[in-house]
Amino acid sequence: MGVDEAAVIARVRAGEAEAYAELVRAFTGTALRAAAALGAGADAEDVVQQSFFKAYCALGRFRDGSAFKPWLLSIVANETRNTVRSAARRRSVTVREAALTEPEPLIPESADPAVAALDRERRAALLSALDRLGEHHRLVVTYRYLLDMDEEETAQALGWPRGTVKSRLSRALRKLERLLPEGSAERKGGEGRG
Repeated sequence: MGVDEAAVIARVRAGEAEAYAELVRAFTGTALRAAAALGAGADAEDVVQQSFFKAYCALGRFRDGSAFKPWLLSIVANETRNTVRSAARRRSVTVREAALTEPEPLIPESADPAVAALDRERRAALLSALDRLGEHHRLVVTYRYLLDMDEEETAQALGWPRGTVKSRLSRALRKLERLLPEGSAERKGGEGRG
């Protein structure tokens, strides 16, 4: 990320509270994408703000040598769950897709409009299929692929053993394959029918 997490955390623990802003700047985009992907919708910014506050308060319990990103994202996931539960409503795929694309556009502006439309269709189909997975399967796919975390980071963020991440990811991908429409590029290993 370009920030020496351990050094910044050490500075914060030493009383330099304003150093925490470096971590906030470095991880806000990722935290927003996580909250949106996990269903926070319009509440994503509030979830992220609350998550950074809770992380700051808990920094004394953060294990030295651990990565900050998975730890923060586990807080974001918990905060998102709490927000979604208290709202007691289900987010639609289109709201989540819009929230996912706001922090970092997924389709370059220079893209061919036909290609961009097809990509939007595929993303909507994928998000719809993700919505139909159970919570554990949706979480593991979201962390591993939508948030681009490796297995170790995913395991740490979710608080699961690495083997559990592997097995749930495998099952989730098999279920997604069955849920995606016939002929989609995702079903055909990236080679759509032309």
